[in-house]
Amino acid sequence: MSEVEFHRVVVYGELGLAAVTFAALFFVTAPYGRHFRGGWGPSVSSRLGWLVMESPPVFVFGAIFIAGDAALKTAPLCLLGLWQLHYLHRTFVFRVRRRGDHRPMPIVVVALGVVFNVINAYVNARWISHLGQYSTSWLADPRFIAGAVVFLVGFSINVHADGVLRELRPAGSTEYRIPKGGLYQFVSCPNYLGEIVEWGGWALATWSLAGTSFAVYTAANLLPRALSHHAWYHDTFEDYPKARRAVLPFVL
Repeated sequence: MSEVEFHRVVVYGELGLAAVTFAALFFVTAPYGRHFRGGWGPSVSSRLGWLVMESPPVFVFGAIFIAGDAALKTAPLCLLGLWQLHYLHRTFVFRVRRRGDHRPMPIVVVALGVVFNVINAYVNARWISHLGQYSTSWLADPRFIAGAVVFLVGFSINVHADGVLRELRPAGSTEYRIPKGGLYQFVSCPNYLGEIVEWGGWALATWSLAGTSFAVYTAANLLPRALSHHAWYHDTFEDYPKARRAVLPFVL
């Protein structure tokens, strides 16, 4: 089997995993964060678990990219920049600034996250660095421009929403409060909306099945979790705004 064929098989496997994940998360809410519960085996601190789980997209992606044929070409480097903008922030900046690190994270959740992130890093890094063809002219292509803009809009939404959550409680507090402001006026989980928008932009900017498979998986993973968060808010706060949707303004 050639690498092109192997890569295609892995991409289709990721799309299949998205379908399984989407269905499963309607029956089982992933047990971390506010939804943590016992019965999932040993746990680690969420700060350590987050670092281990989110590191592969930074380091594995970077290593595969450097080993590829396009490591010094302008367009692939720009795509690398978009990817690392998200994951350097997610792995290091967000991890340091987030609150609620007192909550544990099951090791099984960390392990599953590592496995997916390694596979996804390979699929996307190998495509933009070797299997895909991106000349400098790609930077002027409307698909790249629109995709990069959508990605950056999604990134901004995600970062702002995380900042609102971080400022909801003083350092050391474990109390949950109703988030307000920005897109929280319309949805319970604008942070998830931002990620979905980001990777939709990535799929467009790369114009690839690899990028599309990641965008599809992101939506499959985050839409059910957003619905779980939304239900939790309504169960926890009697005065929770009734007009808010879970993740898509006015829709879902």
